[in-house]
Amino acid sequence: MQLTGLHVYPVKSMYRLSPDTAAVEPWGLAGDRRWMLADATGRFVSQRENAALGQIRPDLLPDGALSLTVPGGSRIEVPAPAVAAGDPLAEVEVWGTRFRAAEAAKEVHRWIAEHLGDYRLVHLDDPHARPADPDYAEPGTTVSMADGFPLLLTTTASLERLNELIAAEHPDGHESLPMERFRPNAVVGGAEPWAEDGWRRIRIGDLTFKVVKPCGRCVITTTDQESGERRGPEPLRTLARHHRLLKKAAFGQNLIPERPAGTTGDVLGTLRVGDRVEVLEDGAQWPADARG
Repeated sequence: MQLTGLHVYPVKSMYRLSPDTAAVEPWGLAGDRRWMLADATGRFVSQRENAALGQIRPDLLPDGALSLTVPGGSRIEVPAPAVAAGDPLAEVEVWGTRFRAAEAAKEVHRWIAEHLGDYRLVHLDDPHARPADPDYAEPGTTVSMADGFPLLLTTTASLERLNELIAAEHPDGHESLPMERFRPNAVVGGAEPWAEDGWRRIRIGDLTFKVVKPCGRCVITTTDQESGERRGPEPLRTLARHHRLLKKAAFGQNLIPERPAGTTGDVLGTLRVGDRVEVLEDGAQWPADARG
């Protein structure tokens, strides 16, 4: 097996970057989901509520700033706010966990209001601020503004199997779904369909990861990531019938990186497209309602 794709999402629920290499930090790939939009209550905003978020093209600039470009070409550069620089902190929330993040400047919020809605852009200045789910992670494990865990892994074989199942559900024809619908960080080729559901611990290149929880899926997977259009009930309908884990339509597995012996600091190592993927421990068993 090998790593066939890497994806970084600088702003939660916005468009992706797909580098050939990515540094791995304890809370995820470097630059992944360190920014997000929040509503007036501080709750995160995603494509679940506003599919237009996926059409915003972000980029990470060499000086640490973020750039955002909307369809039509309007663009803004956003210096990363920080507590040390005196930027204001906002209390925000992702799936019930409240933490503090630094707010971007007011002119950025005016630009966002013009193009998306009445949202604030915030930056996770302190990557230790948000703990991962203690039911699946050891104490002290933190996560970026991703939904739950530092990295999400999918496999090409499972996508191929899912598309076969979707085709069988739609004898009159249905488009094959691309991997981008599932917004993974790491894509693995060469596995058997659904093999990732049984993994407990894996090595990618020189780094090891705990496989901690299946990823329950939502309406974002029905959204074309290139056009922003909702495209009907798939893949949720077919996953609900054929691949339910932990009582949810599931696709992919969440990962937590392990710190290599002797390393200090934020960077644990680097992943590269083409890296070998090896299963170190398997035998995971998740309550399954259906398995296709």
